Amino acid sequence: MVGPVFFVLLETSIRKGARAALSFDAGVLLSDFIYILIAYIFYSEVANLTEGKNTEIAKIIGGALFVIYGTVNFFKKLKHPPLDDDGNVIQNQKDYLFLFLKGFLLNFANPLVIFYWFSVMTLASKSTRLPNGESAPVMFFIMIIMLTFFFFDVLKILGAKKLRPLVTDNLLKSLNQFIGIVFVGFGVFLLIKGISGSM
Repeated sequence: MVGPVFFVLLETSIRKGARAALSFDAGVLLSDFIYILIAYIFYSEVANLTEGKNTEIAKIIGGALFVIYGTVNFFKKLKHPPLDDDGNVIQNQKDYLFLFLKGFLLNFANPLVIFYWFSVMTLASKSTRLPNGESAPVMFFIMIIMLTFFFFDVLKILGAKKLRPLVTDNLLKSLNQFIGIVFVGFGVFLLIKGISGSM
């Protein structure tokens, strides 16, 4: 899936290495898992959330957060992470924790994620019908999807890592600005959807 978080994942892998990108991705997956639990445990309540003005409020808040993050990212000054003798990025535990929280919050701030997982949950309940009419465990279906997401994220991270020798300062600056534009554009889209839906 190509969304705003996708570009941050690639940028993190290019600039800070595979371990840093995996920390970021772990935060994204945790927020996905929390949304899955909410959709699974509070199925009927989530059904109500996907209708009415609650969705518009969520879109407005999420859109504003994305616009702010995108603007900050666009104007952010390029900082080179410290490297060891082999050219690998030196990270400490605080860096990994920060990236984990960054991935968690960016994904969690996107209201479309809960709607996506609710749609998947609905599809899963229909698609896991056994021949005898019983339902296979829906969470098993969801966990396969999560593992597939993680597998492809690892491929993205490893692919981006191969590009590191080709990356210049100008390219990194352009990538930061591009990510900022993507987030602002996505945020404006959510704001428009939220404001127009509340009228």
